[in-house]
Amino acid sequence: MFRAVLIEKDEQGYRAKVAELPESRLPEGDVVVDVEYSTLNYKDGLAITGKGPVVRSFPMVPGIDFAGVVRSSSDPAFAPGDRVVLNGWGVGEQHWGGLAQQAKVKGDWLIKLPASMPSRRAMIIGTAGYTAMLCIMALERHGIRPGSGDVLVTGAGGGVGSIAIMLLKKLGFRVVASTGRPEERPYLEALGAAEIIDRASLSEPGKPLQKERWIAAVDSVGSHTLANVCASTKADGAVAACGMAQGLDLHASVAPFILRGVALFGINSVTPPKAERVEAWDRLASLLTASDLEQTALDIGLNEVVASAARLMSGQVRGRTVVDVNK
Repeated sequence: MFRAVLIEKDEQGYRAKVAELPESRLPEGDVVVDVEYSTLNYKDGLAITGKGPVVRSFPMVPGIDFAGVVRSSSDPAFAPGDRVVLNGWGVGEQHWGGLAQQAKVKGDWLIKLPASMPSRRAMIIGTAGYTAMLCIMALERHGIRPGSGDVLVTGAGGGVGSIAIMLLKKLGFRVVASTGRPEERPYLEALGAAEIIDRASLSEPGKPLQKERWIAAVDSVGSHTLANVCASTKADGAVAACGMAQGLDLHASVAPFILRGVALFGINSVTPPKAERVEAWDRLASLLTASDLEQTALDIGLNEVVASAARLMSGQVRGRTVVDVNK
């Protein structure tokens, strides 16, 4: 038996609860993992509260990422005792996910954790931090360097934003952070933000081409915010888009792209090639220390997940929510 957050939908409605389940109910897969830590991401919040059509089949165990130890494997790439991490691959949406004490998944979805990365630290980073690293790697491939100019981070108080600020600061960039919570200024400055701007300046419809303000941006917000971010990006700059907190829509102009040569990169953190996943986690392990990450972490147990998901969706959570599935 193992404990898990279980989402059910039937004639009685949509509900999420912690349940005790037999191992025989685990889905198909070739690697069984004893999960140690998972996280609570925005997508998990949508799934647990039912505020977004995230879950594709029911019942579902949410949790789009996890870190733990291999219990058994029929995949030759993994052996019992291997420490592994998973991000994405439809886990928590189409396939039972990480907010559970056990998970059974395809070996292709896993990578081994860097030797220096404990499971809890990996989940302070989680899919949010992993996505932030993928964004920065995309900007670097475009030629963005610390001397190129400021880098904007939207949704700065969230999981992606918090880790993005930290990583960019570590790499030598001057970071501008956009937030709707002015009380978070000390937190964002401690992470490495040199300048704080009000998200209201970006969140409404704006002009198609605006004053050049930053050379690059990491955007987890989407909608009007992303359009304004692009419109304010300097010539030959780049924007990495990875989220939709404001919305999936994008009412933008082609002007920044054809008049300034701005590049817009969509970041796929769900199914990137294995080599890219390994590179991202290796760089995260080398750049972020335990002391760096603790200031972003909120630890909860499995029984607190459902209530915490509601707080997350109402904007009451900052940084990274780490779930000890054995508590």
